[in-house]
Amino acid sequence: MTYRFGAFALDREAYRLLKGETPLQLAPKVIDLLFLLASRPGALVTKDEILQALWPGVAVTDNAITQVVSDLRQALGDDSSAPAYVQTVPRRGYRFVAVVEVLEPAAPPRSQAVGAPGPGAASARLRRILVMNFTNVAGDPGMDWLSAGIAETVTNDLRAIRDLVVLDRALAADAARAGSAPDGRTAGPDLAVVGSFQRSGDDLRLTARVVDVRTREAIAHAKADGPIAEVFRLQDALVADLTAALQLTITPAVAARMRARETSNLDAYRALTEGRLKLETLDPAEVPAAIVYFERAIALDPRYALAHVGLAHACFWRFQASRARHRPDVDARAGAIAHARQAIGLDPDLAEAHSALAFFLAGADQSPEAVAAGRLAVALEPGNWRHHFRLGVAAWGSERIAAMQFVTAAYPQLAYAHFASAMVHVARNDLTIAENVLRQGLAFESDAESGPARLPGSGLHWLLGLSRLAGGDAAGARRGFEREQARGGRGLISSELMMDAQNGHGFALMEAGDLAGAIEMFERALAAYPDHARSLLGVGAVRLRQGRAADAKAARARAEAAITGLRDQGRQTDAAMAAACSDVVFDGPRAAIRTLTRLLAEAPAGFAGWSITVEPLLAPLRSEAGFRAVLARLGERAA
Repeated sequence: MTYRFGAFALDREAYRLLKGETPLQLAPKVIDLLFLLASRPGALVTKDEILQALWPGVAVTDNAITQVVSDLRQALGDDSSAPAYVQTVPRRGYRFVAVVEVLEPAAPPRSQAVGAPGPGAASARLRRILVMNFTNVAGDPGMDWLSAGIAETVTNDLRAIRDLVVLDRALAADAARAGSAPDGRTAGPDLAVVGSFQRSGDDLRLTARVVDVRTREAIAHAKADGPIAEVFRLQDALVADLTAALQLTITPAVAARMRARETSNLDAYRALTEGRLKLETLDPAEVPAAIVYFERAIALDPRYALAHVGLAHACFWRFQASRARHRPDVDARAGAIAHARQAIGLDPDLAEAHSALAFFLAGADQSPEAVAAGRLAVALEPGNWRHHFRLGVAAWGSERIAAMQFVTAAYPQLAYAHFASAMVHVARNDLTIAENVLRQGLAFESDAESGPARLPGSGLHWLLGLSRLAGGDAAGARRGFEREQARGGRGLISSELMMDAQNGHGFALMEAGDLAGAIEMFERALAAYPDHARSLLGVGAVRLRQGRAADAKAARARAEAAITGLRDQGRQTDAAMAAACSDVVFDGPRAAIRTLTRLLAEAPAGFAGWSITVEPLLAPLRSEAGFRAVLARLGERAA
């Protein structure tokens, strides 16, 4: 295993650090410390952990740690006052703040039974495999749906095999467009399953081959023939032949789980596939049609667990599209959670159901149960990046960063994975690190025209703009907000992020003294979301600066009504953040600090208040001692 960061490569097998191609001469303790830190990027490594790792059973003082850290910084050319690699966390320990790429040995173990990894398996890089849509050889338009249906079923079967990381065919075009990361990291698959099907009367023939993407060589072949009514058996036979040719073993338990996911009703299978295809567009307009398809699948087979998961996702997407509105569709969110639980009741080993539940519960601020569900999904299917992603959304602090690093290793162009990691660094007040993470995500999509259509980098420019504004760079902040707005309306929550960018732009213009421009931006945001508290508070702040007290009072009254609405909906964190902002604008810093202190004391573990460090309306608090205590508590929650 090799850790790559900046100009350096830390080679575990050779037990050495290279700068470029040049090995550096370092003491063993320095190498040991670097392995400890680099293996946990972004995480706090305490002094006790360092003592136990470097001097087990030996009584040494903190001075020993200080000396080794100093030697390490000297080797890396790092500056403790502005660290690029090793950050000191006063009185607690150290954090490795550089972005780390993990390179594994290229060849994984090929004869090992599924679910029973042997020695060294964890250190071998798992091969990434992509299942392409199957070709409809006969061109029968009534069977076109089966192209994606077979591919999805084969994909789900392969996900149960722990020796593989299975990529999503829906993202294949994005991976191809992105090519490789700026540092040369491959974004695409190692292997591809290419197949076809042909219907002749009531019979169906499936053929497939596994292609080594690098050499273009077909390394496995399979075919299956039989009645179309037995399409699930044919698909299972195809997967069995392919995995046998790849020297991968499917245990009886895994095979049983594969069969449990299926339905005996071909029409239900088709309805499920059609619903999934609607959701894959990521177009909110397609969600109602997807719901109809999933409901049809359930009506045809009420025990079809995957159809319940599909319906759960469609319901949650409907909630997501409404979540920033004054009255979000909380019934849709409740329906999503209920259908995910029903799927688990039908198939307790269905990782996709646990993963979906984690995502939905996180959206309902039920963090502890969400994290537990996400961890179970990852345990069932450790190679599925989606489960790591949803666990990361549910989790916070170092666990979120670790989960999102798994995701970006598979799909570095997935913008929200970078955004989600940056949120943790923002909460820690590590804005330089947050900006670096955001720019990594933006490297895969430079503008709205050239970026991946399915995975727009929505939100990254907005958060980068907030960070720049918090750092005093109002011009840089305006550029970020302008770029976010230029992206247009792509994506499920794009209108919400457009509103956020307009608000951010308004605050940046207010900072620059352009009060008329600021009001224009806030009014644009209110045109889409008339009851959004921050937009109203922005208007109130500008009116106070303009000496228009009556207008400021009217804006405050509308904002207070919006905050009350948030509380009535159970959105206590959002309400507390907005209330603190109102306190700053109208009542002064002490009230705001009390509100924020209470928020962090009462909120359950998780990302509550993560944006406090970059919230423009809270900027006047930054010189207050009480606010520094708030930031310290926020950072502790994000450790």
